[in-house]
Amino acid sequence: MSGPSKTQADIATLSFEDALAELERIVKGLEGGQQKLEDAIAAYERGAVLRAHCEAKLAEADARVQAIVAHADGSLSLKSADAT
Repeated sequence: MSGPSKTQADIATLSFEDALAELERIVKGLEGGQQKLEDAIAAYERGAVLRAHCEAKLAEADARVQAIVAHADGSLSLKSADAT
């Protein structure tokens, strides 16, 4: 049985798209209700870590997008993510 640190390390290497696809598979499996209780709990725990990973990836992408500011003349420049 793999521990949480291995699960988190494994998930940390996933792209947003791969993590989201796995999360969708887990949700469908849980909705089906055909898993043993222990398997369902393990799937739920992995799903929670996947969800957090996806949220972090989205936050990173949002920060990068927010750092790009269109100027009135149509040129683009990068703005610090913490600047308002």
